[in-house]
Amino acid sequence: MSEPGFIGLKDAQDFSFYVGQCDDLDRRMSKHFDGFSKYTASKRPLRLVYFEILVSRSAALKREKEIKKMKSRKYIEQLISNWK
Repeated sequence: MSEPGFIGLKDAQDFSFYVGQCDDLDRRMSKHFDGFSKYTASKRPLRLVYFEILVSRSAALKREKEIKKMKSRKYIEQLISNWK
C-alpha cells in the first residue's frame, strides 16, 4: 500500500503506543518489525492497531501532529476501538 497514512503501533511488553506517518505502510511496517526503526527496535513484539489513509503526505504529517498534540492515551485507545 503506497499511500500517505498515519500508523499506530502497540508494544506488547509495556503497552506503549508509537504514532507516526509513512507513504508506504508495508515497507514501514517491515522496518518496524525487523528492528530498523530506532524507537521501536527495543519495543518488539509490536502489533499494528490502527492506520488511516490520507490524501497527501502533508495531510499525514498534520494528522500525526494532531494526535501527538492530544498527549492522551485515552484518545488513542478511543481511535483504536472506533476503528475496529
